[in-house]
Amino acid sequence: MEVRDRTIAQHRETLSPWACGDEELTGRARPLQPCPLRTDFQRDRDRIIHCKAFRRMKHKTQCFLAPEGDHFRTRLTHTLEVAQIARTIARALQLNEDLTEAIALGHDLGHTPFGHMGERILSKLNKGGFAHERQSLRVVELLENDGQGLNLTEAVRDGILEHTSRGKPKTLEGAVVSLSDRIAYINHDIDDAIRAGVLRQEEIPAPLLQVLGHSHGERIDTMITDIWRASRNTDAVRMSREVFTATMDLRAFLFQHVYTRQEVEREERKAAFMLESLFGYYLRYPEQMPEEFLSADRHEPVEQAVCDYIAGMTDNYAVDRFAALFIPRHETLLR
Repeated sequence: MEVRDRTIAQHRETLSPWACGDEELTGRARPLQPCPLRTDFQRDRDRIIHCKAFRRMKHKTQCFLAPEGDHFRTRLTHTLEVAQIARTIARALQLNEDLTEAIALGHDLGHTPFGHMGERILSKLNKGGFAHERQSLRVVELLENDGQGLNLTEAVRDGILEHTSRGKPKTLEGAVVSLSDRIAYINHDIDDAIRAGVLRQEEIPAPLLQVLGHSHGERIDTMITDIWRASRNTDAVRMSREVFTATMDLRAFLFQHVYTRQEVEREERKAAFMLESLFGYYLRYPEQMPEEFLSADRHEPVEQAVCDYIAGMTDNYAVDRFAALFIPRHETLLR
């Protein structure tokens, strides 16, 4: 028996009846010969980890722009924390861990430089709008692998597209990733805000700490355990009313006291100006973009090509491009 077949057989015996089986929702745009070692979802996980967009996330903002210090989260470390939380929940609920991990690792592949501010700017500038979950799907379906995409399974593509709070994933594994994303960013953004000195532990409302926990680890443990207790032996993934309410109140607290602080918004305005300038430049001079974004067979408006190019930039690359295009060099001024 092949290793792949043995894994599938073991999952049939051990997974919840509500889990997505290894042979469900495995459709791809282009058929693949089965791998003797890996299931389809394991192959998807590996394809995501090895793609260029995954590597670029290490230099994309999570919460704080250009943080001074090595311990602040990036989009990549956020993704890894989501994957860890999601796998813990999936294992506890006897769901498909490989599918869960693949969705988690791919959910933010299309995120912009400079965090959600970059997403808002591109949504305003691009006639077709912009949402990072849709862009993540574009990455895996079109933009990676020289326009061939990663050829992922239906279940993983669905989980990536539907991972936000407004999404409705087809699988419980996708629902796990959606909740895990929220658990990860709420807790690590508090951690980073305290490290950056823009928030003090004693500012967090005491009633929320009493429900969720007083430390980073306690809060994550409370949320994960609550999901397990509220969801086990059911066909849904959810939190209890008490923990969900406290979690959403903590999220609202972050928006009021961290995400919209004047100093944060001041830095975001600088980044917004850079992205708006880059978008306008490449819209006027699209031939200055890499050729892969100008392929004639894409049959898409130039705005979409510019949006794809800028969305794929890291923070550092966007700053470098802005400097190269808009800041005169000293040797030029001396001529």
